[in-house]
Amino acid sequence: MKTWMRVALLGILIVALGVPPGTLTSYARQQEGPVTPAPAQQPGAAPKQPSGQQQPADAGKPQSQAPQVAIAVQSNVVNIDAVVTDFEGNIITGLQKQNFRVLDDNQPQQISNFGASEAPITIVVLMEFSRRMGSYFGYRGKMWAYNFLDHLNQKDWVAFKTFDLKTTMVSDFTQDKRAVAQEVAQLYFPDFSEANLFDATLETLDQLRDVKGKRSILIIASGYDTFSKHTLDQTFKPLKETDVTIFCVGMGGALDAMGIHERSMTGPEFASVNYLQAENQLKTFAEMTGGWAWFPRFEGEMNDIFNSVAVFLRNQYTIGFTPSTPPDGKVHKLRVEILDNDGNPFMTLDKKGHKKKIVVNAREWYTSPKPSTGS
Repeated sequence: MKTWMRVALLGILIVALGVPPGTLTSYARQQEGPVTPAPAQQPGAAPKQPSGQQQPADAGKPQSQAPQVAIAVQSNVVNIDAVVTDFEGNIITGLQKQNFRVLDDNQPQQISNFGASEAPITIVVLMEFSRRMGSYFGYRGKMWAYNFLDHLNQKDWVAFKTFDLKTTMVSDFTQDKRAVAQEVAQLYFPDFSEANLFDATLETLDQLRDVKGKRSILIIASGYDTFSKHTLDQTFKPLKETDVTIFCVGMGGALDAMGIHERSMTGPEFASVNYLQAENQLKTFAEMTGGWAWFPRFEGEMNDIFNSVAVFLRNQYTIGFTPSTPPDGKVHKLRVEILDNDGNPFMTLDKKGHKKKIVVNAREWYTSPKPSTGS
């Protein structure tokens, strides 16, 4: 078909179907297969591939459409992704809508939508790649990133970013884990000794703001922040507003176990305090967004940790409600409770038959929209 006729037909389709041109462009690119990032891009992270691994049976087939950017429309609906576990951390499945109670500033809310979604994972791996501690954190993070990608399924979407003094988008969202692995393999020498954790986290949250689906971030970092433009308090505010789940893996545990710390500005005797502060920052990032934080001391822990991240994301309950109070532009405290079929607190039994409370991992805050003009 002649070029001018193709252009005309495309224009007719866009007008007739109301399809945004960017959607058709994205689809066309997907039909061409995954695009390997250009060599000029900095490398990212991915699963280590065994030598001689065969191509999957569906290699070369078009991938499903990448996570799309949505047009922002103000809505009062608050969505919560929650994972429910027993006191030992085992995932509890099979719960129904009536088993959940949501409190907004201690006021019970009417749940409007509920589901146990099995949608593909959409996650950004945000890894510290700096020269600090003789580049220990950079190379440890690179090794762990390979490990994590082995826990993703074929339909999962992953993007990879590194940070030191600045953040670098190594690989945008893709389902091609091998392409990401190739980028990780090209991470050789960190550029800077700084680690701007706060700036990198805020930038990534902002980039995910209009991405559809269940979004999450896996931060692999020491937890130290050395030179960010934003303070810790300034970082907390967006964390209270986001519905992105953050998981953190601290890289300082092994050094702490050996009594090795970074020398603090006030003297080496305070170095352990600095490490505890870094660890607490990562814990807070995770707790505020309904995620989890781990601080492994031994390499053998990593496989179970990354498996837990994937299991958490695949077993989230999605809960939605419209606040009973009108929009006020304020930060509200959220709490999700689990009830049994009689409306009592849900309990499980330990091996000795003792009742134990269950644990709900869910975001703890949301920010109400500002009141509309004249309301």
